[in-house]
Parts: sequence; C-alpha cells; structure tokens
Amino acid sequence: MITVTHYLVLAALLFGISAMGIFMNRKNVLILLMSIELMLLAVNFNFIAFSQYLGDTAGQVFVFFILTVAAAESAIGLAIMVLVYRNRHTINVTDLNTLRG
Repeated sequence: MITVTHYLVLAALLFGISAMGIFMNRKNVLILLMSIELMLLAVNFNFIAFSQYLGDTAGQVFVFFILTVAAAESAIGLAIMVLVYRNRHTINVTDLNTLRG
C-alpha cells in the first residue's frame, strides 16, 4: 500500500536532486532550466499527494496552473537560449556576463 509518506519522500528526493543541480552546476543554462523544472515537478507531487489524501480537487487545479506556467517558462527560456547561442556561440552563464545593460 502506497501512502502519502511515500509520495512526500519521492518529492523530497526530487527537490533535493534539483537543488543540487542548481548549486553544483551554475555554468550551463540548460541544466539550470531542467533543475527548475524538476523542482516544479516535486511541488506538483506534493500538491497531488495532499489532494488525494484530503479528497479535495483544489491541489489538482493548482497542478494544472503550475504545468501551464512551467510550459511557458520552458518555451521562453529555450527560445532565449537559442538566440543567445546564435549571437554568442555559447550558453555558459560565466560567458554571458556582458549582457548587462
């Protein structure tokens, strides 16, 4: 029998892996975006687990909103990365410090 604790442990593991991805790799923009998406996935697991546990659908509605925002963030982030790569020929964060206005 799978309980809420199992889902919370899985969400905590996903959140920890994504936090390590952000703090250990601050050079590659693509890995930073993937780590942010993994964090949002961990939050979605929590919302769905508590929604199922409490018998309320409000958590599932929030998940749809989070997925919509995550999809828009991914599309815009990848489009910006493609444009920066075309102009600078790199997507390393350390090489992009000349974009300051």
